Amino acid sequence: MPTAKKSSGAKKGAAKKSSAKSASKSTAKKGGAAKKGGASKGGAAKKAGAAKKGGASKSGAAKKSASKGGAKKATGAAKKGGGTKRALNPALSAPMTSSAQLQAIVGDQPIPRSEITKRIWDYIKRNGLQDQQNRRAINADDKLRPIFGGKNQVSMFEMTALVNKHMKPA
Repeated sequence: MPTAKKSSGAKKGAAKKSSAKSASKSTAKKGGAAKKGGASKGGAAKKAGAAKKGGASKSGAAKKSASKGGAKKATGAAKKGGGTKRALNPALSAPMTSSAQLQAIVGDQPIPRSEITKRIWDYIKRNGLQDQQNRRAINADDKLRPIFGGKNQVSMFEMTALVNKHMKPA
């Protein structure tokens, strides 16, 4: 029987150590929260208080969840590193025919949508058509104006919708 008392005593000692560690961690969290969230009305303090309340009693649960989380990370890393590559969507690589206005920029051969976008951006950069102050804006020249619907300047996000109107499946 004396051995049983020693083991339970050892468990109590370990529990005391872990509770001391969690108490020091919660005070560190409180100090960090006070520095970061000075403007908040105590949301961070409430969180730190909640961590302090459950520190000693839930330390075993915290350790279990930490080990489970580590296992999940390991499986996630295995999936990323050793898996097969995702197949490309064939709709994205399907050749598209361009309108006559768009063919003046990208060429007259049917090419995928991604290649059309690349060629338009090459044309824009080669001719310096990106606005210098607002880099999201594209200035139209004589070839781009009919594609942009007669506008002198469009945003790059608007440009994709306007260019899509000049493409159809081959």
